Amino acid sequence: MTGTPHVTPWAGSAPPSQSTLLRLMTDEGLLPYSWSNGPHDTYSPHSHSYAKVIYVLQGSITFGLPELGRKLTLEAGDRLDLPADIVHAATVGPQGVVCLEAHK
Repeated sequence: MTGTPHVTPWAGSAPPSQSTLLRLMTDEGLLPYSWSNGPHDTYSPHSHSYAKVIYVLQGSITFGLPELGRKLTLEAGDRLDLPADIVHAATVGPQGVVCLEAHK
């Protein structure tokens, strides 16, 4: 492991627009793309050789971190900074999820 996953909750009173999140990411030099999943979809534990930044645009998703014994739930506007080589799984919430993601 090369770091600790970190969630930054959205500070606004209303969820952000897609254009707001795209601007935040591109201002950081990131190249975001969108992905989505249906309600209760799951991803088995896996890792990536690169770090990721994920913003939830709509819905929710819970990331399981089995090696750290933690779960992180993200809702609209929340950001996850996921370091490279962190084993993680995910379960999509009951309304599905739409995310913007970029590799660091």
